[in-house]
Amino acid sequence: MFIRHERSIKEFMQSYPIVSTLVIVHLGLWLVINLLQLPFGIWLYQLGSGSNYWVEQGEYWRLISPIFLHVDLMHALFNSFSLVLFGPALEQMLGRTKFILGYLFAGIFGNLGTYFVEDLYYNHVGASGAIFGLFGIYIFMVLFRKHLIDQISSQMVTTILIIGLVMTFFNPGINVSGHVFGFLGGFIIAPVILAGANSYNPWAAIARRNRYRDDDDIQFDPNRWNKKRLPRSFTKNIWWIILGVLVLLGLFSRLF
Repeated sequence: MFIRHERSIKEFMQSYPIVSTLVIVHLGLWLVINLLQLPFGIWLYQLGSGSNYWVEQGEYWRLISPIFLHVDLMHALFNSFSLVLFGPALEQMLGRTKFILGYLFAGIFGNLGTYFVEDLYYNHVGASGAIFGLFGIYIFMVLFRKHLIDQISSQMVTTILIIGLVMTFFNPGINVSGHVFGFLGGFIIAPVILAGANSYNPWAAIARRNRYRDDDDIQFDPNRWNKKRLPRSFTKNIWWIILGVLVLLGLFSRLF
């Protein structure tokens, strides 16, 4: 589910517009706030950052806006990388509306948990609560909708989630409440948004794209629709992906 088959950024954006838009928002806001340091950007950061005190004063938009803001470039890049890795399969499986609904619900649920659990002067930003919500959806599939997720992906998600949770509790400066409640939010909304969902077929998008290529570019394989096994490179590459993700989690876990 997590190996990308798109041949260009344009193709990725056309296939997964919600994930692409979220990444653009992450990096665009970082550019405006941190790199350009525009007065409007600084004001926007102050207005949108998560603050339990200001939520207490009635600024309820701060339960949503922190999902799109990040402390620095590495924070924005790592959360964007996580979204690009784990978001596309769900966006294609659920559709745009259900995907963004699940993503935002998990992020808001994580921020609500932060508000109720942390002290009045606690401040936070970051999309990691919403991203942990994606894991909540995947774990719901692993436990209750096994037909929607393949075994390799199940093992990968479970392993990374366990490591992510361990790092959440053993690294300082992490919004533990945001991670835990974000995960719970994804798990809670999963049965609603997964209703009627079909399993993700990594080759479906390729098959659809092939229909629109010029005739000269099409090489007909009479057995291509009967192939059930994934190529050897799939199994080989999956372990490199897992290793890379684990390394990144270790390097940047403090940035959640």
